[in-house]
Amino acid sequence: MALFLLAFILFFIIATLYSSVGHAGASGYLAIMALLSFGPESIKPTSLILNIFVATIATVKFLRAGYFDKKIFFSFIITSVPMAFVGGYIFIDAKYFKLIAGIFLILSGVLLVLREYIKPPEKIRPMPTFWGLVLGSIIGLLSGLIGIGGGVFLSPIIIMASWTTVKKASGVAALFILCNSITALAGNIVSLNKIDFTILYWIIAVAIGGFLGSYLGTKRLNNKLIITLLFFVLISAGLKFLLV
Repeated sequence: MALFLLAFILFFIIATLYSSVGHAGASGYLAIMALLSFGPESIKPTSLILNIFVATIATVKFLRAGYFDKKIFFSFIITSVPMAFVGGYIFIDAKYFKLIAGIFLILSGVLLVLREYIKPPEKIRPMPTFWGLVLGSIIGLLSGLIGIGGGVFLSPIIIMASWTTVKKASGVAALFILCNSITALAGNIVSLNKIDFTILYWIIAVAIGGFLGSYLGTKRLNNKLIITLLFFVLISAGLKFLLV
């Protein structure tokens, strides 16, 4: 019971923190499940389902506010969606899953910090469609393999390349995460046909956190403090996957 309550509280906190800075939180959910020693077979579908709920909230928030770029979104999503399904379908042995997820968590911690400190582009440059298609397929495959939406990779790329503004990047990433998570989950269900139904409780936790974080994200928050806290959570979980 104590472990259940701890997991519920942590899922709520992670969803609140991530949604307050425009993310759905898949890397955070992976981190929680790593630290609490969830079974590897349940980690991918659990992360994807929770991602869908929080990404839906974030998508509505940013699209209603007009923060979106159709060209960038469609350039990435055309190849990302089918590859996310393929990645979700592929079964990875627990040893290799922990290795890939551990590396991802450490990398996502670095990217999260990098995204926060990236200087907003002064001049937006047109994005070559070719790069959207290539990068979309790579991000989609990785998303499906380990159970994420891919926004942690997409946002820093399109911001650093000056292809859009920071706020529009958040809107694009939110819908990108939602689409990838849905198709990756579909692939995973076809492959394993297994979902841990305790996830219903985690859905409640992240839904509440997602609404709260989305509200707080419109207020003045210390984003750097939030990102720093998430960075240490991700690094710790990544090291546990790699070393334990």
